[in-house]
Amino acid sequence: QAQVIETGGGLVQPGGSLRLSCAASGRAFRNHIVAWFRQTARTERDFVAGIRWNTGATKYVDSVKDRFTISIDNSKDIMNLEMNSLKPEDTAVYFCAARIGTDLSTVPAQYQFWGQGTQVTVSS
Repeated sequence: QAQVIETGGGLVQPGGSLRLSCAASGRAFRNHIVAWFRQTARTERDFVAGIRWNTGATKYVDSVKDRFTISIDNSKDIMNLEMNSLKPEDTAVYFCAARIGTDLSTVPAQYQFWGQGTQVTVSS
């Protein structure tokens, strides 16, 4: 059974940067879509960014375009989310997810594999 392992996150001041990383244990995600979702106590689990592992095609929610970059590091077999110009409204638990298929879906229910989440807090 594949496990999704997230690293990164933490506390950062507004305008700062953080990197989140996501790796697979027990299964390679090289033919999958991998994505980040985020959730707060007041919101649903919302799509942030996704990437098709084998082609590098990406999709972002409008609120993070030009600030966040999702990428694959094939040398380490991990996916990274570089988050720049962070805002307090980016504060959430961030979840890495993976799905079998080719569609860069933004729907959480279409993802089969999930990490446990990592907290990102943007505050002064």
